[in-house]
Amino acid sequence: MKDLRDVPQSKIINHQSTILPGVRMRLTEIRIAGFGGQGVILSAIVLGKAASIYQDAFATMTQNFGPEARGGACSAQLILADSPVLYPYVTRPDILVVMSQEAYNRFAQELKPEGTLIVEEDLVRVSDLKGDPKVYSIPATRFAEELGKRLVLNSVMVGFFTAVTKLLDADAVRKAVADSVPPSSREMNLKAFQKGFEYGSTVLGGAPARPDLEALAYSSE
Repeated sequence: MKDLRDVPQSKIINHQSTILPGVRMRLTEIRIAGFGGQGVILSAIVLGKAASIYQDAFATMTQNFGPEARGGACSAQLILADSPVLYPYVTRPDILVVMSQEAYNRFAQELKPEGTLIVEEDLVRVSDLKGDPKVYSIPATRFAEELGKRLVLNSVMVGFFTAVTKLLDADAVRKAVADSVPPSSREMNLKAFQKGFEYGSTVLGGAPARPDLEALAYSSE
């Protein structure tokens, strides 16, 4: 497969595997947003690879950058489904991941009323939310710094996303992380993923069940 990082606008990924042949998912719109240097685009690449290469599904990704590559606003639109995605743009995200206050202010009102909001809790103040979204927060940057490298905060966030949404199989995402980062930082990124995943599992363990979220991922046996 051509690396998603080489595709500036969008790519329908038609690769399928037999690793998880019984897993299917409904069309799910996801927006990930923050600022340059947080690994926003790489987060979307990892989740798209997990779905399309390791989980027998399809994905499209589009990306937007602000005036500066590092420090400017950026976002990625990711759509996952069990059949080819014909329209690659997010209209109302089911899941919104925000890693900066600017991203929250800009995109929070797009979230579906019963959607899921995931925030970097040290950088985002949640307010004026409409509807009844489920909100999960994680100090991803702080955890990354504790691991010794701030730049792996995106892998922390991806692990957290995997745990709280249950949309993708953890092993599929873990393989996508390993496949998407340089060999020299692979171990660190996998540790960061595991840190986020474990934190998310703990948070989810104390939260009420959300049948609407769990319905996004289902098994067709």
